This record gives sequence, structure tokens and C-alpha cells, in this order.
Amino acid sequence: MLENQKIKPAQVIGPLGEPLTLDSLPPVGTTRWVVRRKAEVVAAVDGGLLSYEEVCDRYGLSMEEFAGWKRAVERSGMPGLRVTRIQHYKSLYERQQRY
Repeated sequence: MLENQKIKPAQVIGPLGEPLTLDSLPPVGTTRWVVRRKAEVVAAVDGGLLSYEEVCDRYGLSMEEFAGWKRAVERSGMPGLRVTRIQHYKSLYERQQRY
């Protein structure tokens, strides 16, 4: 029976190197998503602290929106999460793919 249960870590390493726990994540119902908060949520999922479904339920995000955050972090790091620079990083990534 225990092999079917997924063990989650008590904490993971955040995007700035600090430990993240469920209590230190952005509060439920957060509506103002700054770069640091987005990166913390992505790090929590990558580290196994939360699942995709838990994040989407907890913060009212669509799977597509969260997948976009994850893709931005993978491609450009935390600067890729800046809303004002999305188009810049998107075109930069597309140019890199061509070559």
C-alpha cells in the first residue's frame, strides 16, 4: 500500500536558493503575480512540493498558464517571467531555434 503513496518533500530549494515550504509559498488566492512568486511556484512543482493540479487549484491558474511559466523559466530563467518582456524572449527563443 505504501508504494502507491507519493512522498513529498517538506521543503525544496527556491529560485533564489532559499528553502521553500508550503507555508512560504505565495498565499492562496494571490492575484498579483510578480516574477519571484511565479518562480517560487514553478520551483515548488519542479521539486515535488506540489503537483500541477494542486498549483492550478490552489491559485486558480489554468494548466496552460502554468505551463507557460514553466517554459519561460526553462528557456530564459526568472527574467523570462517578466510580463513586459514576454514578446522579447519569445522572439529570441524562436531565432535560436532556427539556427
